[in-house]
Amino acid sequence: MKGLKKIALATAVAAMPFAAHADLKALDDTSMGNVTGQAGVTIELETEVSIGEFRYTDEGYLAVNDIYIGGGTVERDGSGVVTGVSGLLDDLQIDIDIEADGDAVIDVHSISGAPIDYAVGVGSASLNSTDGSGDSTLLASNIGIEGALAQLNIRVDTATDNLIMNVGFNVTQMDMDIDFLGVNVRDMAVMGAGFLETGGAVDPADPATLSNAYAFATITVGKGVNSAGNDALAVSIPSFNADIVVGAVEIGGASIGSFQVDNLSVTNTEMLIYGH
Repeated sequence: MKGLKKIALATAVAAMPFAAHADLKALDDTSMGNVTGQAGVTIELETEVSIGEFRYTDEGYLAVNDIYIGGGTVERDGSGVVTGVSGLLDDLQIDIDIEADGDAVIDVHSISGAPIDYAVGVGSASLNSTDGSGDSTLLASNIGIEGALAQLNIRVDTATDNLIMNVGFNVTQMDMDIDFLGVNVRDMAVMGAGFLETGGAVDPADPATLSNAYAFATITVGKGVNSAGNDALAVSIPSFNADIVVGAVEIGGASIGSFQVDNLSVTNTEMLIYGH
Protein backbone atom coordinates (compact mmCIF):
# COMPACT_ATOMS: atom_id res chain seq x y z
CA MET A 1 0.00 0.00 0.00
CA LYS A 2 3.04 2.32 -0.08
CA GLY A 3 2.04 3.68 -3.48
CA LEU A 4 -1.42 4.65 -2.23
CA LYS A 5 0.07 6.39 0.81
CA LYS A 6 2.35 8.43 -1.45
CA ILE A 7 -0.59 9.42 -3.64
CA ALA A 8 -2.63 10.46 -0.59
CA LEU A 9 0.29 12.52 0.75
CA ALA A 10 0.86 14.20 -2.62
CA THR A 11 -2.85 15.03 -2.87
CA ALA A 12 -2.86 16.53 0.61
CA VAL A 13 0.22 18.67 -0.11
CA ALA A 14 -1.24 19.82 -3.43
CA ALA A 15 -4.47 20.85 -1.69
CA MET A 16 -2.76 23.02 0.95
CA PRO A 17 -2.43 26.21 -1.18
CA PHE A 18 -6.15 26.09 -2.01
CA ALA A 19 -7.03 25.81 1.68
CA ALA A 20 -4.80 28.77 2.49
CA HIS A 21 -6.16 31.02 -0.28
CA ALA A 22 -9.92 30.86 -0.36
CA ASP A 23 -10.24 33.76 -2.86
CA LEU A 24 -9.87 32.13 -6.29
CA LYS A 25 -9.02 34.33 -9.28
CA ALA A 26 -9.61 33.63 -12.97
CA LEU A 27 -6.47 33.02 -15.01
CA ASP A 28 -5.65 35.61 -17.64
CA ASP A 29 -4.69 34.64 -21.23
CA THR A 30 -0.96 34.60 -20.44
CA SER A 31 -1.44 32.32 -17.46
CA MET A 32 -3.69 30.03 -19.49
CA GLY A 33 -1.01 29.82 -22.17
CA ASN A 34 1.49 28.61 -19.59
CA VAL A 35 -0.91 25.83 -18.53
CA THR A 36 -1.32 24.26 -21.97
CA GLY A 37 1.11 21.74 -23.37
CA GLN A 38 1.90 20.12 -20.03
CA ALA A 39 3.06 16.53 -19.64
CA GLY A 40 -0.03 15.02 -18.01
CA VAL A 41 -0.32 12.96 -14.84
CA THR A 42 1.41 9.70 -13.89
CA ILE A 43 0.27 7.47 -11.04
CA GLU A 44 2.31 4.60 -9.62
CA LEU A 45 0.05 2.14 -7.83
CA GLU A 46 0.14 -0.98 -5.71
CA THR A 47 -2.99 -2.34 -4.07
CA GLU A 48 -4.94 -5.34 -2.84
CA VAL A 49 -8.73 -5.32 -2.81
CA SER A 50 -11.23 -7.52 -0.98
CA ILE A 51 -15.03 -7.30 -1.20
CA GLY A 52 -17.29 -9.19 1.19
CA GLU A 53 -20.31 -9.24 -1.12
CA PHE A 54 -21.40 -7.75 -4.44
CA ARG A 55 -25.17 -7.95 -4.88
CA TYR A 56 -27.33 -7.24 -7.94
CA THR A 57 -31.04 -7.05 -7.09
CA ASP A 58 -33.90 -7.26 -9.58
CA GLU A 59 -36.73 -9.03 -7.79
CA GLY A 60 -34.52 -11.79 -6.44
CA TYR A 61 -30.79 -11.13 -6.34
CA LEU A 62 -27.42 -12.38 -7.53
CA ALA A 63 -24.78 -12.43 -4.78
CA VAL A 64 -21.04 -12.73 -5.40
CA ASN A 65 -19.19 -13.28 -2.13
CA ASP A 66 -15.60 -13.09 -0.90
CA ILE A 67 -13.90 -11.34 -3.82
CA TYR A 68 -10.12 -10.88 -3.69
CA ILE A 69 -8.08 -8.91 -6.25
CA GLY A 70 -4.30 -8.64 -6.15
CA GLY A 71 -1.20 -10.27 -7.59
CA GLY A 72 0.75 -13.48 -7.24
CA THR A 73 -1.44 -16.55 -6.84
CA VAL A 74 -4.87 -17.40 -5.50
CA GLU A 75 -4.65 -18.88 -2.01
CA ARG A 76 -6.76 -21.86 -0.92
CA ASP A 77 -7.09 -23.91 2.25
CA GLY A 78 -6.63 -27.68 2.43
CA SER A 79 -10.16 -28.25 1.10
CA GLY A 80 -9.63 -26.04 -1.95
CA VAL A 81 -11.69 -23.16 -0.58
CA VAL A 82 -10.51 -19.73 -1.83
CA THR A 83 -9.15 -17.67 1.07
CA GLY A 84 -7.37 -14.76 -0.65
CA VAL A 85 -4.47 -13.84 -2.93
CA SER A 86 -0.77 -14.06 -2.14
CA GLY A 87 0.44 -10.63 -3.24
CA LEU A 88 -0.29 -7.07 -4.29
CA LEU A 89 -1.40 -5.85 -7.67
CA ASP A 90 1.77 -3.82 -8.17
CA ASP A 91 4.45 -2.68 -10.62
CA LEU A 92 1.61 -0.60 -12.02
CA GLN A 93 1.91 2.81 -13.70
CA ILE A 94 -0.96 4.85 -15.13
CA ASP A 95 -0.30 7.75 -17.52
CA ILE A 96 -3.20 10.18 -18.05
CA ASP A 97 -3.19 12.83 -20.79
CA ILE A 98 -5.77 15.16 -22.35
CA GLU A 99 -4.91 15.67 -26.01
CA ALA A 100 -5.46 18.82 -28.06
CA ASP A 101 -8.71 17.45 -29.54
CA GLY A 102 -10.09 16.89 -26.04
CA ASP A 103 -9.62 13.11 -26.00
CA ALA A 104 -8.68 11.60 -22.64
CA VAL A 105 -5.96 8.97 -23.02
CA ILE A 106 -5.14 6.53 -20.20
CA ASP A 107 -2.23 4.14 -20.62
CA VAL A 108 -1.86 1.37 -18.02
CA HIS A 109 1.49 -0.43 -18.04
CA SER A 110 4.16 -1.76 -15.72
CA ILE A 111 7.01 0.26 -14.24
CA SER A 112 9.52 -2.52 -14.95
CA GLY A 113 8.40 -3.15 -18.53
CA ALA A 114 7.30 -6.71 -17.72
CA PRO A 115 3.66 -7.82 -17.95
CA ILE A 116 1.58 -7.10 -14.83
CA ASP A 117 0.65 -10.26 -12.96
CA TYR A 118 -2.81 -10.43 -11.42
CA ALA A 119 -4.81 -12.85 -9.27
CA VAL A 120 -8.56 -12.86 -8.67
CA GLY A 121 -10.31 -15.13 -6.17
CA VAL A 122 -14.07 -15.47 -5.70
CA GLY A 123 -15.64 -17.52 -2.92
CA SER A 124 -19.08 -18.07 -4.45
CA ALA A 125 -21.79 -16.78 -6.78
CA SER A 126 -25.42 -17.61 -6.08
CA LEU A 127 -29.00 -16.77 -7.07
CA ASN A 128 -31.29 -16.00 -4.15
CA SER A 129 -35.02 -15.47 -3.68
CA THR A 130 -36.67 -12.56 -1.87
CA ASP A 131 -40.22 -13.98 -1.75
CA GLY A 132 -39.75 -15.62 1.64
CA SER A 133 -39.28 -19.12 0.24
CA GLY A 134 -35.57 -19.20 1.09
CA ASP A 135 -34.79 -20.77 -2.29
CA SER A 136 -31.27 -20.28 -3.66
CA THR A 137 -28.93 -21.84 -6.22
CA LEU A 138 -25.16 -21.96 -5.83
CA LEU A 139 -23.96 -21.23 -9.34
CA ALA A 140 -20.19 -21.46 -8.85
CA SER A 141 -17.65 -21.45 -6.05
CA ASN A 142 -13.92 -21.39 -5.33
CA ILE A 143 -13.12 -19.45 -8.48
CA GLY A 144 -9.43 -18.67 -8.92
CA ILE A 145 -7.99 -16.77 -11.87
CA GLU A 146 -4.30 -15.98 -12.38
CA GLY A 147 -2.60 -14.37 -15.37
CA ALA A 148 -0.84 -11.34 -16.76
CA LEU A 149 -1.83 -8.04 -18.34
CA ALA A 150 0.36 -7.06 -21.29
CA GLN A 151 -1.57 -4.02 -22.54
CA LEU A 152 -4.38 -1.71 -21.45
CA ASN A 153 -4.96 1.54 -23.33
CA ILE A 154 -8.15 3.52 -22.80
CA ARG A 155 -9.36 6.47 -24.86
CA VAL A 156 -12.45 8.62 -24.36
CA ASP A 157 -12.98 9.87 -27.90
CA THR A 158 -14.68 13.28 -28.14
CA ALA A 159 -15.44 12.89 -31.87
CA THR A 160 -17.60 9.78 -31.33
CA ASP A 161 -18.38 9.97 -27.57
CA ASN A 162 -17.07 6.40 -27.30
CA LEU A 163 -14.86 4.69 -24.74
CA ILE A 164 -12.26 2.65 -26.64
CA MET A 165 -10.14 0.03 -24.87
CA ASN A 166 -7.23 -1.94 -26.31
CA VAL A 167 -6.40 -4.85 -24.03
CA GLY A 168 -3.87 -7.69 -24.15
CA PHE A 169 -3.99 -10.36 -21.44
CA ASN A 170 -3.78 -14.03 -20.65
CA VAL A 171 -5.13 -16.44 -18.06
CA THR A 172 -2.43 -18.90 -17.07
CA GLN A 173 -4.44 -20.76 -14.41
CA MET A 174 -8.16 -20.90 -13.73
CA ASP A 175 -10.02 -23.32 -11.47
CA MET A 176 -13.69 -23.24 -10.54
CA ASP A 177 -16.51 -25.42 -9.28
CA ILE A 178 -19.76 -25.09 -11.25
CA ASP A 179 -21.88 -26.36 -8.40
CA PHE A 180 -25.38 -26.33 -9.89
CA LEU A 181 -24.17 -28.58 -12.73
CA GLY A 182 -21.89 -30.73 -10.59
CA VAL A 183 -18.95 -29.89 -12.89
CA ASN A 184 -15.46 -28.70 -11.92
CA VAL A 185 -12.99 -27.02 -14.28
CA ARG A 186 -9.29 -27.44 -13.57
CA ASP A 187 -6.14 -25.91 -15.06
CA MET A 188 -7.85 -23.72 -17.64
CA ALA A 189 -5.73 -21.26 -19.64
CA VAL A 190 -6.64 -18.53 -22.15
CA MET A 191 -3.64 -17.59 -24.28
CA GLY A 192 -2.81 -15.93 -27.59
CA ALA A 193 -3.93 -17.45 -30.88
CA GLY A 194 -0.40 -18.68 -31.61
CA PHE A 195 0.14 -20.36 -28.26
CA LEU A 196 -0.61 -23.97 -29.17
CA GLU A 197 1.50 -23.82 -32.32
CA THR A 198 4.54 -22.22 -30.65
CA GLY A 199 4.22 -23.17 -27.00
CA GLY A 200 3.85 -19.48 -26.15
CA ALA A 201 7.34 -18.56 -27.36
CA VAL A 202 7.89 -14.80 -27.21
CA ASP A 203 10.84 -13.00 -28.81
CA PRO A 204 11.42 -9.63 -27.06
CA ALA A 205 12.84 -8.27 -30.33
CA ASP A 206 9.68 -9.18 -32.25
CA PRO A 207 6.47 -7.58 -30.87
CA ALA A 208 4.41 -9.72 -33.27
CA THR A 209 5.17 -12.78 -31.13
CA LEU A 210 3.22 -11.28 -28.22
CA SER A 211 0.13 -12.76 -29.87
CA ASN A 212 1.50 -16.20 -28.96
CA ALA A 213 1.24 -15.62 -25.21
CA TYR A 214 -1.46 -12.93 -24.99
CA ALA A 215 -4.96 -12.53 -26.39
CA PHE A 216 -5.66 -9.04 -27.75
CA ALA A 217 -8.96 -7.25 -28.32
CA THR A 218 -10.35 -3.80 -29.00
CA ILE A 219 -13.57 -3.00 -27.14
CA THR A 220 -15.67 0.06 -27.93
CA VAL A 221 -18.39 1.20 -25.51
CA GLY A 222 -20.84 3.99 -26.27
CA LYS A 223 -24.48 4.92 -26.69
CA GLY A 224 -26.60 3.05 -29.21
CA VAL A 225 -30.25 2.63 -30.17
CA ASN A 226 -32.16 -0.61 -29.65
CA SER A 227 -34.81 -2.18 -31.87
CA ALA A 228 -37.54 -0.12 -30.17
CA GLY A 229 -35.71 3.13 -30.91
CA ASN A 230 -34.64 3.76 -27.33
CA ASP A 231 -31.17 4.50 -25.97
CA ALA A 232 -29.01 1.53 -25.07
CA LEU A 233 -25.46 0.77 -24.01
CA ALA A 234 -23.61 -0.35 -27.14
CA VAL A 235 -20.57 -2.65 -26.93
CA SER A 236 -18.53 -3.53 -30.02
CA ILE A 237 -15.69 -6.08 -30.32
CA PRO A 238 -14.35 -6.19 -33.90
CA SER A 239 -12.13 -9.21 -33.22
CA PHE A 240 -10.89 -11.47 -30.44
CA ASN A 241 -8.54 -14.39 -31.05
CA ALA A 242 -7.29 -16.90 -28.49
CA ASP A 243 -6.24 -20.47 -27.73
CA ILE A 244 -7.99 -22.15 -24.79
CA VAL A 245 -6.69 -25.16 -22.88
CA VAL A 246 -8.54 -27.01 -20.09
CA GLY A 247 -6.44 -29.49 -18.15
CA ALA A 248 -9.37 -31.44 -16.70
CA VAL A 249 -13.15 -31.45 -16.49
CA GLU A 250 -14.44 -33.25 -13.41
CA ILE A 251 -17.89 -34.74 -12.95
CA GLY A 252 -18.66 -36.46 -9.68
CA GLY A 253 -15.13 -35.72 -8.49
CA ALA A 254 -13.49 -37.73 -11.29
CA SER A 255 -11.84 -36.30 -14.42
CA ILE A 256 -13.51 -37.13 -17.72
CA GLY A 257 -10.56 -35.75 -19.71
CA SER A 258 -9.07 -32.54 -21.05
CA PHE A 259 -9.69 -30.43 -24.14
CA GLN A 260 -8.31 -27.50 -26.09
CA VAL A 261 -9.63 -24.95 -28.57
CA ASP A 262 -7.13 -23.80 -31.20
CA ASN A 263 -7.47 -20.44 -32.94
CA LEU A 264 -10.81 -19.36 -31.49
CA SER A 265 -11.88 -16.27 -33.44
CA VAL A 266 -14.79 -14.05 -32.45
CA THR A 267 -15.42 -11.24 -34.96
CA ASN A 268 -17.88 -8.44 -35.75
CA THR A 269 -19.56 -8.64 -32.36
CA GLU A 270 -22.15 -5.96 -31.60
CA MET A 271 -24.15 -5.94 -28.38
CA LEU A 272 -26.89 -3.63 -27.06
CA ILE A 273 -27.72 -3.64 -23.34
CA TYR A 274 -30.87 -2.01 -21.92
CA GLY A 275 -33.57 -2.46 -19.31
CA HIS A 276 -36.95 -4.08 -19.88
